[in-house]
Amino acid sequence: MTLSQHVPIVGRFAGKIAIVTGGTAGIGHATAAELVKEGATVTITGLPKDGHAAEEELRQLGGDILCLLGDMADDDFCRHVVDNTVARWGRVDCLVNNAFSFLAKALDASREDFAYSLAAGPVAFARMTQLVSEPMQQAGGGAIVNVSSISGFVAQKERWTYNVAKGAVNQLTKCSALDLAPFGIRVNSISPGWIWTREVLKAADFDRAKFDPIWGEYHMLGRCGEPIECARAILFLLSNDASFITGTDLAVDGGYQSMGPEGLGKTAKIAGTK
Repeated sequence: MTLSQHVPIVGRFAGKIAIVTGGTAGIGHATAAELVKEGATVTITGLPKDGHAAEEELRQLGGDILCLLGDMADDDFCRHVVDNTVARWGRVDCLVNNAFSFLAKALDASREDFAYSLAAGPVAFARMTQLVSEPMQQAGGGAIVNVSSISGFVAQKERWTYNVAKGAVNQLTKCSALDLAPFGIRVNSISPGWIWTREVLKAADFDRAKFDPIWGEYHMLGRCGEPIECARAILFLLSNDASFITGTDLAVDGGYQSMGPEGLGKTAKIAGTK
């Protein structure tokens, strides 16, 4: 089945209220769209520069959408997102912590660079988790998915700020899952490989045809991933299909983490190629 042939499981999230941070682009937007297709009502967040275009796209799918623009590094904004969601719909069932700073510095990183990477990433994830925990408890439970990364597990050149922040997400997932389990709240994460998001496209000078086979050699499947492939994994972890899964990470990386340093090798044959 190709990506375009995917048929959502209609109604799996009917009546559910979800928050997707960074829902105006990339993995977050794909996740919000899949949630809408499966019956959820969704609050999305994004940076002010993103505007409300994503909100209109989701409305065209038939969704009841609240779009709030601001910086997740701002604690007042985090509270604003949860308070407005609860005020409008009375509950929160699902949270996807996705918005993240792609600040990648190493020897040149300042204390302020580290502080912002953490504030806009794992600290914001933690604050959103804290803030939704009460309405989720009142609703009888809930599910949270944090978007981590392969960068939280491996070393990559000149990425101290980003990789340290993603590594913190992995520990946050485990610790919060343990503390929230008694309240019927599950917490998991996904770790994408190279996904064709806005940042990856920029790094490729917007030339996917050139860079997909080059960067594809880092993955067993021989290509980079699509945002919707991450979205489907997120929806699985949010759904009742994952009712006995918590405190764990699901690698959505095309085999990146499992492959040795030689990669695919010059003579490797990729499935589906001649």
